Amino acid sequence: MASTLEKLARHVNGKIFGDGNIIIDSVATLSNAKSGQISFLTNPKYRSFLTTTAASAVIVKEFNQDVEKLSQLVVDNPHAAYAKITQLLYPEKNPLKGIDKRASIHESSNVNETAFIGPNVVVEEGVEIGKGVCIRANCFIGRNVIIGENSLIYPNVTILDDVQIGQRCIIFPSAVIGGDGFGHAYDENGWVKIPQVGTVIIGNDVEVGASVTIDRGAIENTVIEDGVKLDNQIHIAHNVKIGANSILTAGATIAGSTTVGKNCMTGGMVGIGGHLEIADNVVVTGMSMVSKSIDQAGSYSSGIPVEPSRVWRRYVGRFKRLEGLFKRVTDCEKILKENKD
Repeated sequence: MASTLEKLARHVNGKIFGDGNIIIDSVATLSNAKSGQISFLTNPKYRSFLTTTAASAVIVKEFNQDVEKLSQLVVDNPHAAYAKITQLLYPEKNPLKGIDKRASIHESSNVNETAFIGPNVVVEEGVEIGKGVCIRANCFIGRNVIIGENSLIYPNVTILDDVQIGQRCIIFPSAVIGGDGFGHAYDENGWVKIPQVGTVIIGNDVEVGASVTIDRGAIENTVIEDGVKLDNQIHIAHNVKIGANSILTAGATIAGSTTVGKNCMTGGMVGIGGHLEIADNVVVTGMSMVSKSIDQAGSYSSGIPVEPSRVWRRYVGRFKRLEGLFKRVTDCEKILKENKD
């Protein structure tokens, strides 16, 4: 949906340097933008593109005098402004409505008349589906599930019994919410399955990526608070609690009964052990393993960054000799102390 730069500026509370009457119809990167498109600058290393871009306007944090011929939209947070402008220029398509004749819906379930239920969807007994909910093809909705208003469930999602999903949530394809937690007790006859009697509670404005698995609680519930964003292929074990507005990127795994605070971030492939407490405003960088609780906000890392193979082999060789080096240093310290005495 095309808009003037002036209208976009009002939408993000920005200040225009240039022509506010130009028409913007889409977004693009600085290097590939064309006339009629708007781009943004957040990383200083791409600043040189401001002199060569063909964009009609650029979202920036501060006015750049050396490219004054380029219309600039100055805002406090260019990345967030870009997101809001993109939402305005690319409005959601007309919502689907109605119930496909191939869907199977239990007579005791309550489906709002404005909701959409796609082909081959199964809705079991006692389900509540709110206003404007869209459930695409081949989804399974278990008994007594609650799905809040204007939530979008993409194809092939499985939501098992008693799960509660808030308003305006987005669940991407092949996610499984409410499967049993991995709970077993051992006795002389082998492993005994522990019934998982809790459920999963998901707040408002949560996104659950493709192929994410969120296990139900063993006794208490697994809880995902408002505004949490989960990237693809993440596993959340039973009884985990994730605080509001936290964001986890692809491949993260959180073991059982761990609490992650509010406004936390993890990089890709982060592992967090069980029964831990992570404070608010913690950032864990990619491929890190968290094996103990974190009680202070800040950035945390573990692991070894990539090196050329030749260098890496040398590091490994030295690492394997550490035990011997430690013994030699200890022996030297002992000799030095004896000589001093």
